[in-house]
Amino acid sequence: MTATVRFTEEMRGHVTFGESDFGRGAQPDRDGSAAFMFHLTIEVEDIDSFSRDPLRPATARGWVKCEALGGKLPVQQGWFNLFVDVAPGVKHMLYRLWFADGVGHPLTMTGFKVVRDDAGFDVWKDTTTLFTRVLRGHVTEDQDDTAELVASGIIRIRLRDFAKQLTTFRSSGPTLGARLRALAKFGLIFVQQLAEAYLRKGKRARVHAQG
Repeated sequence: MTATVRFTEEMRGHVTFGESDFGRGAQPDRDGSAAFMFHLTIEVEDIDSFSRDPLRPATARGWVKCEALGGKLPVQQGWFNLFVDVAPGVKHMLYRLWFADGVGHPLTMTGFKVVRDDAGFDVWKDTTTLFTRVLRGHVTEDQDDTAELVASGIIRIRLRDFAKQLTTFRSSGPTLGARLRALAKFGLIFVQQLAEAYLRKGKRARVHAQG
């Protein structure tokens, strides 16, 4: 029996209908702007396989809420990828949720967090800011560029929601030891991947100076 890890995450912000720019879409006072949030339980179904897979897939279950789309809407299928390499020193955390609006039209929410070492202390901003789009239909990754755009914006984890999220980590496994090891392994992956992104710049600078 494999060990699993799961946690619950809430993010909230605004999207603007018909807008393609994330920053403009996140402004709450624009015409076509609407509050948007999700509540997800993210589950790693096999922590050992997860630790070896560079795409690190996990499932996401829960709901999205947007009154302009019909209110609280269940996620029909969802995926989460932790720390996918997109460039040297740049990683994405990816979200893809399939759901339907209040009258049954299929929709997809896609989102990414950008984890990279910019000036200043930006770990909090990077890991709690999700650049978000809503697309028409149930869209797979290879269809993103051609899918019809519904809305764009930015949603974030609030500090109080993050504090609550930390209390939701759970593991299932054959023994207590296996469950504790699974939680520790997930934490280690998270820290190692952050270090790889944020310490890379300093490492390159030291190598250059020594050269």
